[in-house]
Amino acid sequence: MDWKQAIGSAYHLTGGNNFYDGMITCSTLSGKAVCRLVWDMNKAENDSGFAGGDYDDFYSLREESMKYKIEKNTVQETLVLPLYSRKLCSELYPNLYRDETAVHLIDQIDYDFSEAEKNSRSLMQRFGALEVAMRQCDLAWEVREYLKTHPCAAVVNLGCGLDNTGRVCDNGRCKIYNLDFPDVIALRQQLLPAGEREENIPCNLNDAAWFDRIDATGGAVFFASGVFYYFLTEQVRALVQGMADAFPGGVLVFDAANRTAVKMIAKTWLRTAKIKDVGAYFAISDAKSELSPWDSRLQVSSKGYMLGYNDLKDPSVSGFFRFLAKVGDNGMKMQIVKIRFGDRQ
Repeated sequence: MDWKQAIGSAYHLTGGNNFYDGMITCSTLSGKAVCRLVWDMNKAENDSGFAGGDYDDFYSLREESMKYKIEKNTVQETLVLPLYSRKLCSELYPNLYRDETAVHLIDQIDYDFSEAEKNSRSLMQRFGALEVAMRQCDLAWEVREYLKTHPCAAVVNLGCGLDNTGRVCDNGRCKIYNLDFPDVIALRQQLLPAGEREENIPCNLNDAAWFDRIDATGGAVFFASGVFYYFLTEQVRALVQGMADAFPGGVLVFDAANRTAVKMIAKTWLRTAKIKDVGAYFAISDAKSELSPWDSRLQVSSKGYMLGYNDLKDPSVSGFFRFLAKVGDNGMKMQIVKIRFGDRQ
């Protein structure tokens, strides 16, 4: 093992911290003590070992070793593609959408983006990035609307991945909860540790145990972005009914589409990424008529998520893309669904 490998190995063991920096560079009191007692070197002798720019190599290696690796064909991989799309949209349509978190996080993740980068300027990839951005903007708009009348509400991101919408909507008084599978939350804790009035909760959304973790005394607004396509219809129904019981007066907003669109999702980016064991089951065309019968307490409404909240007349959006947006909203029934939970009966 050469010295670069040794440094990288040590960083994986220690997690990369100021003590190790001070030790390897002999620049802190504790670091100087270790250099003298363990290696019998003073600072000048230590510095000579890094002559010729090796400090740059050291810190470059440190940065590489601290990146979080995402393996292919894992659930965590499903976080990376929408994250990349949000970054791409921030570059292509900065007047419509800007996700600084996505731009920053891409540089902290060890993942082969070559395929995504190769296709990033293709027609459908650019339109797909616009879809992702509009969905995030729409959901954020609904969250802010709820907070206007419930400023101390719980803002709950269901299937959060590496999405930062909760913080984007933070009014300084609400409580933010980010929910996802344990391995996803483990990654989020590394890259997006919880801030003030925020909690990252590892859970299975289909297990109602997480209900007890949400402080909804000031109200609750739940949102799910690109999540329910991977749920069976029965699972979505059970979740909605359970939330209606637990959070009367709360609101759930999420994106949905008809069966044709969901089949296209399964055949395009999921298959392109070679992601296995992810099924797209839940699909709707008319949210109000299809979901209202689930429970008499549900007040259901919906809007097209491409043009229902924004006319997309920004110069960065071509006329052809506006045409595709109409096809998406009207033909594929791409929509933002809002369910308001009525009082207990």
